[in-house]
Order: sequence, then structure tokens, then C-alpha cells
Amino acid sequence: MPTKRRPSTEAEAAALASGIRLRIIRLTSFEAMTNKELAGRLGRDPATTLHHVRKLVETGFLAPQEPRRGTRGAKEIPYLSTGLSWLLEHDAETAPVIRAMLEAYLAELAEAEPGEVDSSRLVFQVPPEDVEEFKNRLGDLLDEFRHRPDAPGQDRTAVYVSIYPSR
Repeated sequence: MPTKRRPSTEAEAAALASGIRLRIIRLTSFEAMTNKELAGRLGRDPATTLHHVRKLVETGFLAPQEPRRGTRGAKEIPYLSTGLSWLLEHDAETAPVIRAMLEAYLAELAEAEPGEVDSSRLVFQVPPEDVEEFKNRLGDLLDEFRHRPDAPGQDRTAVYVSIYPSR
């Protein structure tokens, strides 16, 4: 059954309008990470990363997990993605979110080895109702894979899809 999406609130759209925040959501999708771990993974300053983490917690995209002790005994709070970002629609009103998605995608793609990336491009010319059918079927396929049980220990696979007019 397809996921029912809803428009994002102004605060949610603002939180998602950052490539770094989108990368944080992706990094915490399957494993909780502390601010320090996120900063290291993103090559960012921990204070800056904490600002982004707090914004994502405040808007419901990240949930703090049980505190734990770090290697030096300090209290650390790991964060886990709530999956909320998948439940939101993006339209012309959320253009900054679309740009941030592209920014996050390009940063993640830059981390991959060329042989690890499978890319395709397609241009087709069909009536608008066929374009809607394509979008719906693609959305259903993405939903199907999103709802499959996680397979711990397996490699993660990321997908970025963009449908736009070819002028």
C-alpha cells in the first residue's frame, strides 16, 4: 500500500532545506549516531553539527535515544531518524528542499567510487496522464522497498530520483 504523504509545515520545510541536515537524516536512518560521530562523518565542526541536530530533533526528524557513555566516560546522546522525511510531499512551495536534496545527493555521490554508482537517464514523450502513471508506479516501487524489513549487516543502497521537464 503506498505511503500517504502530506505537505510539510513551514518549520519542516525549513529544516529540510539543508543538504547537511538531509545527510544527517540519511546517516541516522539505520543506526543511531552521536553528534560527535556525525560531525566526524560529515567532516564538520561538532558545534555546527549540533545546531543541525537540534533543528532536526525540534522538527521531529530525529529522535534522541538512550544516553550512553563515550570512550572517555562523557555522556553522549545518539540520535536516530524518525522516517518523517519520507512522509512529506515536496512541491514548488518547497523549492529550497529540492535544492537541498540535490546538494545532499551530490555530496553522497562524491563519496562513492565511480564503479559503485549505477546511473541512468531517460527522456520520454508521452501524454501527461502517462507521466502521472510513471510517477505513481515509481512511488509505489520506492514505498515497497522502504517497507521491506531491514537486513542488518548488509550494504545500504541509496536512490535519488528526479523527474523534470526536458526542455
